[in-house]
Amino acid sequence: MSDQDHENGLPEDPTWPELKLPDLLFTNAVREVHATIENEWDPLQRSACQTAAGRALWKHLIHDPLADLLAGETYLTSLYEKIKKDRINNAREVSGVILAVRTLWFDSKIEALLNSFTMKEAQVVFLGAGMDARAYRLNCLKDSNVFEVDFPKVLQVKASLLQAAMESKDEHQHLKETAKSLTRVAADIRENDWLEKLQISGFMPEKNTIWVLEGILYYLPHSHATQVLKIIAEKCALTHTVLLADFMNKPSTTLSESIFHFYSDWPDHLLPSLGFPHVKLSQIGDPDAHFGLMHDPQNLFNKLRSLPRSVQQHPDDGTPCCRLYLVQASGSPNQTIP
Repeated sequence: MSDQDHENGLPEDPTWPELKLPDLLFTNAVREVHATIENEWDPLQRSACQTAAGRALWKHLIHDPLADLLAGETYLTSLYEKIKKDRINNAREVSGVILAVRTLWFDSKIEALLNSFTMKEAQVVFLGAGMDARAYRLNCLKDSNVFEVDFPKVLQVKASLLQAAMESKDEHQHLKETAKSLTRVAADIRENDWLEKLQISGFMPEKNTIWVLEGILYYLPHSHATQVLKIIAEKCALTHTVLLADFMNKPSTTLSESIFHFYSDWPDHLLPSLGFPHVKLSQIGDPDAHFGLMHDPQNLFNKLRSLPRSVQQHPDDGTPCCRLYLVQASGSPNQTIP
């Protein structure tokens, strides 16, 4: 706990210790890499660092020892200040809580699927992988061939940071993959050739596959997002195929109209129309999507859950009903849309 925290009257809380940045972030090599991110990456690409910062600062729930390195000083410091401000103000929703719940939901679904008999040795594809480090932290991937698909510059920067971790003499020195194999595929999923590039890299269309689209769909134009979902849905005719994805509703896109594009108010209706026979939708705060973080009935997300999904503005104050849907969709050969 810092002196400033004491001056502000913050109670002792082991959940939020004083921010201590790892020494590795201050080496010349890592500084240069993160300077490249600040100078050359667009908002979509930089969102990968913001996600990593959330995982790093919610480390009491998310085990991701690489997150601070992948996030960088700028994003760690910025989110930490927001968290501290929220705690001072006794906010019902501390900054980053959605990201924490989202991460834990994807982690839990991936693990449950891979522990099931039919998916035990499934391929796992992360589209728009960004700074995701699951291939280094999830033991359930030990029998899985993992593919990370993203822009060439993102994968190159990520590889440089991981190389710095391997060469360092700090806690990252034992860095190793928990996945059976990890293949990085440089491709833009807004283009028509990303699936071809994936297959050239060793992806096998006929093998059971879990497709992970976390924090990516809403950045895409509607036509591109729909096309990506349709391409994945087509694989249901070949093999057991599972999609794990998060969807914003329309009001959520107003949070950043210049960045967010694709939305679906009813992804559980959209996905069957594209070819997924089975769809399960959760909202933040549902039994499988709160992880002990959403108990307060006056929490924003619990208040939203009490309203019909068709309501676009909250009746109490007229604010937009910004929802994030967590969706698991699946299909196999010989299955039909009900």
